[in-house]
Amino acid sequence: MSRIGKKPIVVPKGVTIKVLDGAVEVQGPKGKLKQAYPAGINFELADGQLVARRETPEHAKFHGLARSLVANAVKGVTEGFRKDLDIVGVGYRAEVKGKQVVLALGYSHPVVFDIPTGIDVAIDKQTHITVTGIDRQQVGQVAANFRRMRKPDPYKQKGVRYTGEVLKKKAGKTGAK
Repeated sequence: MSRIGKKPIVVPKGVTIKVLDGAVEVQGPKGKLKQAYPAGINFELADGQLVARRETPEHAKFHGLARSLVANAVKGVTEGFRKDLDIVGVGYRAEVKGKQVVLALGYSHPVVFDIPTGIDVAIDKQTHITVTGIDRQQVGQVAANFRRMRKPDPYKQKGVRYTGEVLKKKAGKTGAK
């Protein structure tokens, strides 16, 4: 039984929702999103709440997923989503140049990252990256792409990591003093 799927989505003030065939269109103060959902799930708008209903018990596996996707779209157009990353290492830094982020990550060349549309990247003190946007999946993917450029090293902990990420440090060579 889906507990998440049965939970209604409260529609905040200033948000308009159109239930289309196979998708929900959400428009709010931060922008407009169109979120597709799996077949076999239907959405009904009543009393300022959006409720997900499944056609048959076989569609129960998609019930919570569909509700979560649409709830994330509603939250995205009202509040937005944000991921914070830290760059750790001597000489490691980043800067925004137009629609690109140029990173110095210890390679022999600077790493250039193109910022996708719908995503904002802010850099504080050259070592803190903030990724913001209205699409949760896209914000998470862009943050993961930044992290992938130089994953944290298990020995010296250098690299790009999520803010607050706990890393397991390895001891290294036993003969080293």
